[in-house]
Amino acid sequence: MAFAGAAAQAAEETVQGMLAAQIRMQGFACDKALGAAKDAKRSRPDHAVWMLRCSNANYRVSRAPDMVAKVEPLR
Repeated sequence: MAFAGAAAQAAEETVQGMLAAQIRMQGFACDKALGAAKDAKRSRPDHAVWMLRCSNANYRVSRAPDMVAKVEPLR
């Protein structure tokens, strides 16, 4: 049971780290990625929408294959 929890935590850290790296490359500030959650209402097949929480800001990140991410800073 502990292994499943560790695997889920590692997968989540990978997603938030990947999203943070992607928005940094696009010029947005994300000092430390604190969490990422998929927005099921806004996501569709081949278009994932994530809520990324950073230490200095929050973002909505929309991703489609072979395209740059659409990044919306949130208040």
